[in-house]
Amino acid sequence: MSADQIDPQAKRAAARQSRIPLPHGRYRLKLLRLLTRPLTRLQNRNPPSVGATESVTVPGPGDESRRATGGRGSPDDLDARLYLPAGDPPFPTVVFFHGGGFVLGSIRTHDWLCRHLTRESGCAVLSVEYRLAPENPFPAAVEDAYAAAEWAAAAPGRLRGTGDVAVAGDSAGGTLAAVTALMAAERDGPEIAHQALLYPGIGVDPDQESVREHGGTVLTRADIEWFSEAYYRSEIHRRNPYADPINAGDLSGVAPATVLTAGFDPLRDGGRAYAERLVADGVATRYENYPTMVHGFMTMQEVDRAREAIASVGDDLGDALDA
Repeated sequence: MSADQIDPQAKRAAARQSRIPLPHGRYRLKLLRLLTRPLTRLQNRNPPSVGATESVTVPGPGDESRRATGGRGSPDDLDARLYLPAGDPPFPTVVFFHGGGFVLGSIRTHDWLCRHLTRESGCAVLSVEYRLAPENPFPAAVEDAYAAAEWAAAAPGRLRGTGDVAVAGDSAGGTLAAVTALMAAERDGPEIAHQALLYPGIGVDPDQESVREHGGTVLTRADIEWFSEAYYRSEIHRRNPYADPINAGDLSGVAPATVLTAGFDPLRDGGRAYAERLVADGVATRYENYPTMVHGFMTMQEVDRAREAIASVGDDLGDALDA
């Protein structure tokens, strides 16, 4: 599943990233969030071009009527950014959820990835700013993710959309995308055409080989446990299928999937296990492991294989949505 050495570009990017350690407490977390803002502005100075971008307000999970109409004004509203490809609308919509262990990340941190995904898929990408833990533990992020997918399907006019919807996300966002697809299948909607799960945080177990061998590469075992404690808060929540879909009894009704993992990622074996569960339950699934890559590599702008992986995922989404 892994190579002998990490890709040199990914190794350099991971080393730079490790200069700012991940926080294991609320005070340090607040400081890192503040620090991230100017860093992301610097990183996003020369972004890849797309047809257009728009700030969008997504009605939150507490107002079903406004989700259907696209109305505004509730304090539960979610900020989002809509990326439109070049060309004439309407476009299919990919609802995207960023990574960050459920406690970090934003629309801004994943701007580069979403722009490339828009270009490669030919789809509009709606990047959603869901509520973060530990201030808002499970199920807040799940409620926001599902509400965003519902709204995207119900209000295509606001998104220049065709009404066709897929979900995608990386790391914690990949978990949210998978959970949204599961909820949609179990609740009879919205219809999800495809789910793209990029090194998702699903089915992670400290006894897995990938955790034992690669804990400390981008993510330490302590990082993984702290993120889990901040998000789940209890063992009961950890076992909820809407918290971790590896716990679902039946996945047969969920959307076709693309699952990507990285060879030097502690989360690798959990992502592979979920892909195997999807296949076992009859879900059309393409699984690909990038053996020399690390966790988060698809947001590393200087890594050539990041662009290759985004193009591959973009093709899957474009094919599924007839973009």
